[in-house]
Amino acid sequence: MTKADLVQQVSESIGPGVTKKDCAVVVDAFLSAVKDALAEHENIEIRGFGSFKVRARKSRLARNPRTGEPVEVPPRTVPVFKPSKDLRELVEAQPVGA
Repeated sequence: MTKADLVQQVSESIGPGVTKKDCAVVVDAFLSAVKDALAEHENIEIRGFGSFKVRARKSRLARNPRTGEPVEVPPRTVPVFKPSKDLRELVEAQPVGA
């Protein structure tokens, strides 16, 4: 699903009276708020959907796959998503490829 598909689905679920352009503004504002919060290392919890968090990864020793030479990977922060129990159950209930 692309952002355009998401805007289309939101527009259809709201019904007449709200344009796709207005829905696109709302979707963009939501995604921007999520990005801004994660950039400030804030957690986001959406009940029934899941939570977005920022985790710190330690530095580690990896290997260059071409040469096999050890390479130091520096510490970094990464965004992670943990789905809610409801979302996990919904996904598990759907057959693969449906």
